Amino acid sequence: MFEKNLIGKVSATEKQPTTVDEFVFWIQDNTLVKPFDIVRVDHYKQSVTYGVIEEIWHTTDSPGHLGSYVSSDFGDVASKPQTLRLRLSAAKCKVLSNHPKNGNEAEQIYMPIQDGSRVYFANESEIIEALGLKSIENPIPAGFIETSNASVPINFNKDFMIGPEGAHLNISGISGLATKTSYAMFLLQALQQKQKDIAIIVLNVKGTDLLRLDEENPNLDDKDRNEYKKSGLECKPFERATYFYPYQKNEDKFYSNTYLSKEVLEEQHNRDCAFNYIYTYENDRENLDLLFSNIDDPNQTIESILNEIVESSEFEGLDWDSFRDEIREYTQKGHSKSKDISIASWRKFSRLIKKSTKNDIFQQCKGLKNKRHVHLQDKIQNIKMGDTFVIDIAKLDEQLQCFVFGDIIKAVYDLKLGETERDEKDIPKQIVIFVDELNKYAASSAPKNSPILNVILEITERGRSMGVILFSAEQFKSAIHDRAKGNCSTHVYGRTNAIEISKPDYRFIPKVFTNMMTRLSKGELIIEHPIFRTLLKIKFPFPSYHQNQEKE
Repeated sequence: MFEKNLIGKVSATEKQPTTVDEFVFWIQDNTLVKPFDIVRVDHYKQSVTYGVIEEIWHTTDSPGHLGSYVSSDFGDVASKPQTLRLRLSAAKCKVLSNHPKNGNEAEQIYMPIQDGSRVYFANESEIIEALGLKSIENPIPAGFIETSNASVPINFNKDFMIGPEGAHLNISGISGLATKTSYAMFLLQALQQKQKDIAIIVLNVKGTDLLRLDEENPNLDDKDRNEYKKSGLECKPFERATYFYPYQKNEDKFYSNTYLSKEVLEEQHNRDCAFNYIYTYENDRENLDLLFSNIDDPNQTIESILNEIVESSEFEGLDWDSFRDEIREYTQKGHSKSKDISIASWRKFSRLIKKSTKNDIFQQCKGLKNKRHVHLQDKIQNIKMGDTFVIDIAKLDEQLQCFVFGDIIKAVYDLKLGETERDEKDIPKQIVIFVDELNKYAASSAPKNSPILNVILEITERGRSMGVILFSAEQFKSAIHDRAKGNCSTHVYGRTNAIEISKPDYRFIPKVFTNMMTRLSKGELIIEHPIFRTLLKIKFPFPSYHQNQEKE
């Protein structure tokens, strides 16, 4: 009599024995399995051992391919083979865990699976047990795993996602097919619904998909809504979203330097959730170092100039125009104001500062003269629990994107370090910052003295203890600074290319899994999390907030 979910038997041979870490089983004819399927095997003392399929192959008793050719009438593809071969399909499994009958984890049996043991597909409850997900106290929905016989919702452990045990998340994958941003936003929405004491800051670095987070997605169907419900989430857009756009001079009061349409921008203004951010000399002189984050300064001449600007009384009480004029004087021959710094260094600095500070976000006024104009530092230092701030930097050049990002990080740090007058009880317990294209700010090739790189390293290494959490994404993980990605407790892999998986970052991932990364479909991801006993391939619901493109 056929047993439900029975798919094969363990096979231990002289050349390929079973071990405490892995085993092989032959697969029953006409049974379909796939990598990442989780199987169950009965073991000693009525315990159960779970494994995840890593490799699958098919073999025959033929010593070589020539035998197969000859048996088909010397290469006649239409003929029936004259010699029927013994054949089978088999799979190699990595052992996940052993579970004693009495449930006492301390009595787990670390013995190889015996030859001939029956192998079954694990059902939904067994998959959860196999992955160690039963005891998660603070679950955060992570998507679904779809095995050959089950679709199971998966949860991250909040304590390892945003602290205190671990923190920070990194997503890598090629543009367009990896769905990196959509997955990051799914997790942020899960956090917003499950954790009421956090705040979220999102940087929009391209297009407009993140500029309408508080609007419903009209393209969702019942299947999408059911997936949210199965995940334990409400299918709804983000709450309390506020948008900040780069200021740009224009007579139209609803105009900003953004890809968002004028009509939508006007509607956000009418709802009082859209503002233009500006930078004034009076308020932001001490942040000028952020404009030089990607510029190599081996002799520290730029650093010396910046110190001179901050400390010298000649640079006080200016605006951006008069500041540039003052810098120009330092570039003249015979100028005696700063003998320690060469004229050539001042001229280089003048060229760089002139290009950057000509952007409209650098305002001549000494204060805020328009109710729609804001300083990002002020707004961030007053962020409240449950807030979602979206800061648009898509149309700024790379140097200014670094400047704005650094300004945001500094403001968050000042808030969490108690540099403001706010009551600590009113400050969000965790502030989660999401930034795409991390390679712009924390590249492996970034100058060692880059102020933004140093701030990111500070966040990933010590931010967890302060409640400053970084969610980041990039196309190629290998391009990111080792300390920035090494301190992330959760890693997500989207589709990538063969060159990327050959890099050292993928050295300890099973070969079959890295090969699968090159052919993942859109919406499929492979996730790694401290509490999971293996990498998992997952899917997740379609975004519940407004999208510019319809579902494929």
